[in-house]
Amino acid sequence: MKAHDGMYLDGAWRPAAGDGVIEVVNPADQQVIAQVPAGDAADVDNAVRAARAALPAWAATPPAERAARLAALRDALAARKDEIAETVTAELGSPLPFSQNVHAAVPIAVAGSYAELAATYPFEEKAGNSTVYHEPIGVVGAITPWNYPLHQIVAKVAPALAAGCTVVLKPAEDTPLTAQLFAEAVHEAGLPAGVFNLVTGLGPVAGQALAEHPGVDMVSFTGSTAVGRRIGALAGAAIKKVALELGGKSANVVLPSADLAKAVNVGVANVMSNSGQTCSAWTRMLVHRDQYDEAVALAAAAAAKYGDRIGPLVNAKQQERVLGYIEKGITEGARLVVGGPESPRERGCFVSPTVFADVTPDMTIAQEEIFGPVLSILCYDDEDDALRIANGTVYGLAGAVWAGDEAEAVAFARRMDTGQVDINGGRFNPLAPFGGYKQSGVGRELGAHGLTEYLQTKSLQF
Repeated sequence: MKAHDGMYLDGAWRPAAGDGVIEVVNPADQQVIAQVPAGDAADVDNAVRAARAALPAWAATPPAERAARLAALRDALAARKDEIAETVTAELGSPLPFSQNVHAAVPIAVAGSYAELAATYPFEEKAGNSTVYHEPIGVVGAITPWNYPLHQIVAKVAPALAAGCTVVLKPAEDTPLTAQLFAEAVHEAGLPAGVFNLVTGLGPVAGQALAEHPGVDMVSFTGSTAVGRRIGALAGAAIKKVALELGGKSANVVLPSADLAKAVNVGVANVMSNSGQTCSAWTRMLVHRDQYDEAVALAAAAAAKYGDRIGPLVNAKQQERVLGYIEKGITEGARLVVGGPESPRERGCFVSPTVFADVTPDMTIAQEEIFGPVLSILCYDDEDDALRIANGTVYGLAGAVWAGDEAEAVAFARRMDTGQVDINGGRFNPLAPFGGYKQSGVGRELGAHGLTEYLQTKSLQF
């Protein structure tokens, strides 16, 4: 697997400051496929200096010209679509069709949306006798996760560039090759030197150095709530802005009037997607007591079909973590319906699609983010009970509501403490704001709301 042995800094691939390396492992067979540099504080400092030097000119670049560069970036990514998909499959383990249709296609569409927004966003507006200017916040430190490696990069870098910010990206150490492909696309798109910079490295080293660097004006992070707290503390010491997209334990609420079979089948598919490694996955299915047994049977049949259709988890540590949660569910009294703690293959970081029934709201598997192909099915007595359960975690990232009447579903969804809710299987919308309530984070990504995160406001009174 092709890999650069340096960092993308100030418009070129340059040697790393140190000699440390990160091995990239294919989780399907646990073979090393590449090595990339393990950047340190010196690499981060070089990247931030390049970004600061490039900031004045890029911030002053007319929005139409920034839009043109983003359109060129979208085209460069589209030209690499097959290579992107193959790379994600190699370093994340995602089945190739899913890598093609989701991991490659979605971020290309998101990049295109920001090319359009950069040209149309109201960077200047009137408010009575004032003119209000929306200006770039400055240098952005973007720290991205491994589960959707290119999508999470584009969801941060594209709006930051559209806003007129410059960026230093620290991608997840498990999926750095996708980030290097993105840097190649940036270079091909003709962005000025220093506008985008890439430092590969470990979170506690390069990530921390980026979060606390005095030359960084904002940190945008996607990952666990625990790491989000740490980044918030580091950034808070300098009163710099943070955008945090963190964990989730999303509820899929099936109201009695819903098409039960459709709700259950789509719900299971949602949890199994990307091998369960999705922060917004509907990992808690809530079903009325009168329909509970039927729903469990439907979920068991649906999940069983995914046995050989999902890929491995990203690494052995994540596999061990998810298997530990499955053991915990059994220990706490949940009924194992499908799957279990035994690895389905002798080799690779695989976990069987798993469904638990008789799950109570206080169980660990109903409260904590598992990040694997594990579904918990809970029952409720009435809508107020369902709402209490749905809102009964520290998270509030996403969710779903199913009902025979759309207005009924909307009324329930409006009472949920969560940032995004799909009604009767509503389709993904790259223009809709995405982000969480409570400990699922602060700020929003995607669409105009995602661009706004990277702006600060100035008013002039006349």
